Amino acid sequence: MPPPRDDGGVARSRGWVTLTEPGLLDAPVSLRPIQVKDAAIWREARVRNASWLRPWEPTNPETPLYRSSLGPYVSMARTMRREARQGVALPWVVTYDGQFAGQLTIGSIVWGSSRSAQVGYWIDEAFAGRGITPTALAMALDQCFFVVGLHRVEATIRPENMASRRVVEKLGFREEGLRRRCLHIDGAWHDHICYAMTVEDVPNGLMPRWRSQIMSGRLRAG
Repeated sequence: MPPPRDDGGVARSRGWVTLTEPGLLDAPVSLRPIQVKDAAIWREARVRNASWLRPWEPTNPETPLYRSSLGPYVSMARTMRREARQGVALPWVVTYDGQFAGQLTIGSIVWGSSRSAQVGYWIDEAFAGRGITPTALAMALDQCFFVVGLHRVEATIRPENMASRRVVEKLGFREEGLRRRCLHIDGAWHDHICYAMTVEDVPNGLMPRWRSQIMSGRLRAG
């Protein structure tokens, strides 16, 4: 059965075939579709990193973010896979040298005249500081822009989250202003800075530009 299409004739999502193409590997960092069998390691990482993630993670005002039972994580994985099949989300597991290192999701995908989405990501504290997140994000955006057919991707980040802000700024996202009390975080509504990138910003791809920045940094350091 062909993937759903928007009124412009572009496939909304090519499902798991799209998500497993070789372009989503930049060793030792890789992205792969989230699977139901990831629920146990996902739960373990989230619980272990609770204090590391709590100040930055969106929460539902009525339900807790971190749960110790496996059931909610199985349910979330199934929901994400269903949304991927429907063309409204692209949920990836981030791995480093084959180990589960975090998650990156392109969600809230809107088609029609918008072709836009929101990106969210988190990294296990044990893997922080290795350049994993910007590499994973660069791969994901190239996939979104040049394979899936999106035009714009936004990231909303708390002003205090300097580590996450550095990720998008390194990659060349534009800062587009402050959104007042736009997300519920750690028990309260917080302001977020909106960052965005469109396909016109990276006509030759984001990964080549990011690799060039890495090499330039190594040459300067050497």
